Amino acid sequence: MRAWIFFSSIFAFLVLITACAGTRPTLPTSQHNFLSNAKIGVVVLHGKWGSPDGKPTKPLIAALEREGFLVSVPEMPWSGRRGYDNSYEEAMNEIDKAVSELKQQGATQIFIAGHSMGANGAIGYAARKHVAGVIALAPGHVPDVTRNIYADDVERAKKMVAVGNGNDQLNVTDSNQGKKKEVTLKASIYLSYFDPNGAANMANNASNIKAGTAFLWVVGSQDKMSERGSAYAFDKAPANSISKYLVVNSDHFKTPEDAIPEILAWLAQFNP
Repeated sequence: MRAWIFFSSIFAFLVLITACAGTRPTLPTSQHNFLSNAKIGVVVLHGKWGSPDGKPTKPLIAALEREGFLVSVPEMPWSGRRGYDNSYEEAMNEIDKAVSELKQQGATQIFIAGHSMGANGAIGYAARKHVAGVIALAPGHVPDVTRNIYADDVERAKKMVAVGNGNDQLNVTDSNQGKKKEVTLKASIYLSYFDPNGAANMANNASNIKAGTAFLWVVGSQDKMSERGSAYAFDKAPANSISKYLVVNSDHFKTPEDAIPEILAWLAQFNP
């Protein structure tokens, strides 16, 4: 019993000496990662007709928050509720506001992630502002590819804008992964999204991504976009050793969830 007390006292004394020397306990690796992730802000953009809490991006948002990332999930003009109430360029300003809020929270690196039309928006933003990286998930909305579908409505909108009626309402048919619905919006706003050579041309925006931006393109093997390969837009972006073109076994809507492990692994390269 006396021996046990003696060795316990010695152990306590050594612990005290160590503390006085200024040695601090080492945090578990997971805690280190959590603290590092808190310096990374991720803006997650939902897809066409979607919402911030929609099914495609909800699991990814939860995973990012669980890992300690600062996350912003704005409702974009192309949501089901808003119905294109702001132009593409105004949508860029809305993303800018989300970025500013993340920086105010302490984020030192900003990533713009998006699903489908949100991926288009993420690429568009990176073509206009400097960010650490872009995560394009099941990229969608390609007005240059679908120009024949929207040709008549685009022509009507152009004529309205040409005579000064760009703010007048235009009734159009919108489509999303094979589904269609009627939408009413300003002619000028319609052109900002659907003009084949306009602001939302994803391939053009990819070629204008700021140098030094890391680019993760993730597409499902069952997604029609996968047929276009990396040449459509990814290859047009400035080269970056961390950029990656990734095909996962998924469809258009489940890609953000099915790619979570790959997304987190890719982001781990940026821990401060």
